Amino acid sequence: MIFARKVWNFLVAVKDGLVLLFMLLFFLLLYAALTVRPNVAAVREGALLLRLDGAVVEEPATTDPFSQFVSGEAPTAEYRARDIVRALRLAATDSRVKAVVLDLSRFTGGGLVHMREIGQAMDAVRAAKKPVLTYAVGYADDGVMLAAHASEVWVDPLGGAFVMGPGGNHVYYAGLLEKLKVTAHVFRVGTYKSAVEPYMRADQSPESRAASEAIYGALWADWKADVAKARPRANTALVTGDPAGWLKASGGDAAKAALAAGLVDRIGSAAQFGARVAAIAGKDPTKATPGAFAHTSLRTWLAANPVKAAGKPIGVITIAGEIVDGKAGPGTAGGDRIAGLLDDSLDKGFAALVVRVDSPGGSIMASEQIRNAIGRYKAKGIPVVVSMANLAASGGYWVSTPASRIFADPGTITGSIGVFAVIPTFERALAQVGVTTDGIKTTPLSGQPDVVGGLSPQVSAMLQANVESSYGRFLGLVGQARGKTPQQVDAIAQGRVWDGTTARGNGLVDELGGLDRALAYAAGAAKLPAGQWHPVYLGESADPLVAMLERLRDDDDSAPPAGMLGGGGRAAAKDWAALVADEQAGLLRRVIADVGRLTGARGVQAYCLECPQAPAPTAGVASQVRQDTALFVRIAQAVGLGG
Repeated sequence: MIFARKVWNFLVAVKDGLVLLFMLLFFLLLYAALTVRPNVAAVREGALLLRLDGAVVEEPATTDPFSQFVSGEAPTAEYRARDIVRALRLAATDSRVKAVVLDLSRFTGGGLVHMREIGQAMDAVRAAKKPVLTYAVGYADDGVMLAAHASEVWVDPLGGAFVMGPGGNHVYYAGLLEKLKVTAHVFRVGTYKSAVEPYMRADQSPESRAASEAIYGALWADWKADVAKARPRANTALVTGDPAGWLKASGGDAAKAALAAGLVDRIGSAAQFGARVAAIAGKDPTKATPGAFAHTSLRTWLAANPVKAAGKPIGVITIAGEIVDGKAGPGTAGGDRIAGLLDDSLDKGFAALVVRVDSPGGSIMASEQIRNAIGRYKAKGIPVVVSMANLAASGGYWVSTPASRIFADPGTITGSIGVFAVIPTFERALAQVGVTTDGIKTTPLSGQPDVVGGLSPQVSAMLQANVESSYGRFLGLVGQARGKTPQQVDAIAQGRVWDGTTARGNGLVDELGGLDRALAYAAGAAKLPAGQWHPVYLGESADPLVAMLERLRDDDDSAPPAGMLGGGGRAAAKDWAALVADEQAGLLRRVIADVGRLTGARGVQAYCLECPQAPAPTAGVASQVRQDTALFVRIAQAVGLGG
């Protein structure tokens, strides 16, 4: 017994020692990582290398390091569009930068507005007589648009360039819900408010189809005009008119087909591309890797060129992603979080406030919470200006109503002024397996809303009345902001979406222009002379642990050169098949979101389903798919449809 106790004490001591040792190592590693900063002295004379290994967004989502460790999936990177534009503009005027290189091998896309802004910044580099080169295995629409602004476009011999155009199918669940005997109670206002159609119909309504044709037609026209202006020799009509014939004419070789259509200039490997850049910008003296060239990464470049803070501050609040209740974000517009950022900065002496919106909307409670917080700036006499990015629809327009002036890009999608609510009930499904309900009700509202026994007629009528009241409030807010009567707003509302140019014509937008023009207007409204103000972006301080993970990722100057694999845990370059798989993953994410919209505990929504959605990172999708697939299986088994 004594021997056993001694052995036990020894094992406990070893365990405690190991725990202390690992904790000490962990905190030493954490301290070392947190003290690492991009080395400003590492800016080299050579190329500015922009590796876009993911999506370009308005506001990058926060990486949850613990979820990352548990899932075992590396997060797909997100790059703030504003950072890329600033980096390019700086490169145009800095003598150390001999060329700009965009590695689009793992690029997953971005919104039309962001692509246009980056393309214009690339044009500025070329106007400064500096070459801009791009490399990828597979170019899709967004990559083709960026590459059109380059002076040299390279593609891998096994790759190609493809143009699919905006649009595609929505998924409709009415038949499935009927088979499952699930009743989707839909309450909405707006002839064009199609966010609820997937739960009501098996196809797209004529009204929704008309609105979608107009909006996608406008986006497609903008894309073609941008590419044609930047790269007149690109024959996009050939690529999109008969894509199979176009590819067949080059013997099925997608790289040669892209070259024949003028979408690319050269076919070559990553090493050959790197050698070409080295001939322009210089070889990397620290590496003998084939294709290595002297370069500075985006992170180091931005760190070496901090934003100057001269003059008075103008606050900028970003409302990006779906608007939801709570503290979600960044990357999702949590009402509590954004209202808190605004209120915490109310007395910081901002000369003006610019609201940058890139959102399809969401919860009207959260939208109203944000709108009220913005209104408190207006009440203090602080000028409020809205700058719309890719999306400012439904709740995204709701939060824009306090502005004295609204700016949008021609490719902005806005409007979608309408509201809805969806409540599923399962009385028919449960009856099939012998589950029924009964009880005592002291009032017509007792036990309601009852998702097991169904909604009573009075509750349904009350919910519809509440949705209609919310729509009336929406019309009133827009009318007051835009100098229109509710009837005039209703004529351009009803849930219909508009492109930025059309929205300017119907009075929902004041002026076409980007964030720079909105900031300049805000400075003028605050009577600030040119050069005597600077923007302050609220809520952009990074979590230390997240910042550590990002710095330990491959976005540093020791990573392999453009297009080279094997460094920093980078994912494989994307060919045509991978690009198609990304499209499928996007559809799967939409289905998952639709399921969440039906089954989640949500209030009245002002959300735009038909709005083209920004690219979402694919990391973590697999685990979410597993969860939602399991949910579907359990429901199906409960009603006798599953094995």
